[in-house]
Amino acid sequence: MRINDLPTPCYVIDETKLIRNLEILKDVKEKAGCKILLAQKAFSCYHFYPLIGNYLDGTACSGLFEARLGYEEMGKLNHVFSAAYREDEIDEISRLCDHVIFNSMSQKDRFASRVIGSGSKVGIRINPECSTQTGHEIYDPCAAFSRLGVTLAELKNGSMAGVSGFHFHTLCEQDSDALEITLNAIEDKFKDYLERISWLNMGGGHHITRDGYDRERLIVCVKRFREKYGLEIFLEPGEAIALNAGYLITSVLDIKRNGMDIAIVDASAACHMPDVLEMPYTPPLYSLETLEPYEKAQNVHKYRLGAQTCLAGDVIGDYDFNSELKAGDRIVFGDMAIYSMVKNNTFNGMCLPSIALLHKDGECEIIKRFSYNDFKCRL
Repeated sequence: MRINDLPTPCYVIDETKLIRNLEILKDVKEKAGCKILLAQKAFSCYHFYPLIGNYLDGTACSGLFEARLGYEEMGKLNHVFSAAYREDEIDEISRLCDHVIFNSMSQKDRFASRVIGSGSKVGIRINPECSTQTGHEIYDPCAAFSRLGVTLAELKNGSMAGVSGFHFHTLCEQDSDALEITLNAIEDKFKDYLERISWLNMGGGHHITRDGYDRERLIVCVKRFREKYGLEIFLEPGEAIALNAGYLITSVLDIKRNGMDIAIVDASAACHMPDVLEMPYTPPLYSLETLEPYEKAQNVHKYRLGAQTCLAGDVIGDYDFNSELKAGDRIVFGDMAIYSMVKNNTFNGMCLPSIALLHKDGECEIIKRFSYNDFKCRL
C-alpha cells in the first residue's frame, strides 16, 4: 500500500523522520551523560515503543493508565508525576514505576512509605517560580496561583524524609536558553536541597529535535548540574520524539462559498487535532507527493478548511493552494504525530482516523483502524 491508497482520515507516522529524531536524542544523552524518557502524554502510539526503546531509556507517565502502558510496552525506566494520586491506585503505580514524583508535601507524607516499600524512589516536583513563556499561560506551571509544583516556601515547611530527587517541568516548545534561565533560578532558590538529593528530572518542553535548537547549550546545562551536584539527570521530552514525524491525511468532501471558498473535509480540528483550537495554531500544509512543507506558487487559490461537525468554529485554517480544490482531492497536514492522537475524540460521532506507518521504503502499513464500536463502547 502506498500513501495514496490509505483511507482518510488517517494519521501517518513517518519511520524515517521518527528515527532521525531518535538518533538526535541518543546523541544528546550520550554527550550530556543523562537519560531521556518518552513523555507519553504527547505520543503514546505503543506500536513504536520497541523502536523508541532502542534509543531512549524509558517512559514518563501522568497516572495509572500511562504507567501500565509504559511498563507493559517498553519495560524500561518509568517515571510518574500526577498533580494528586488516588488512594486506590498508589500501590499499583508504585509497583509499575521506579520513580514516583509528588506534587505536594502532604501527599508525599501520606504515600512515601508505601512507594519506598515497593522499591521505588520518591521525588518532589518543585516550582521554581520562574516563568520563561509568553503567550501561552495555559501551559505555564509557574504562573500565579499555579497548582503544579512545590515552592521553596512550601518545601521549607515540610520534611524531606524519604525524598531522593526533584522534578521540574516549566518549558513548552522552548530552546535551551529557557532551560538555562530556569536552572539558574533553581540553583538560586534550591541550592541547599540540590546537595541532598541524588537525581533531578528536568521535565519536558525541550524542543531538542527542532531545526535551530541549541543542543550544545543543553548539553552544557545538563553536564554542569550533573557534575557540580553529583546528580543523575533525566529529561522527558514528548514533542521532540515525534516532532514533524507524522501527518494527517484528509479528503475534500465538498466545496461551498460564503464570502470565500470553503472546503469541507473529513478531518476535524475539534475531534482529530484539538490543539488547533486549544493552543490555538494553524497546522502546516504538506505536499502529498514529497511529504515536505507545501510550496505555494504565485497564482494561489485561497480556501478555508472546515470539518463535517456541527461546531461552527470547527475550522482548521485558511490556506493557499496552487490549484482549485474539488471533491476527492487529498490534503496533508504536517506535525500530526504529537498530541493529536492522544487528545482526539468522537464528538458528533466522528470516526477516529486510522493510524498508519510509512516505512523507509515508501510502503505504508495500517496498524490501527477504528469503527462504530470504538465510538459506542466509550459510552
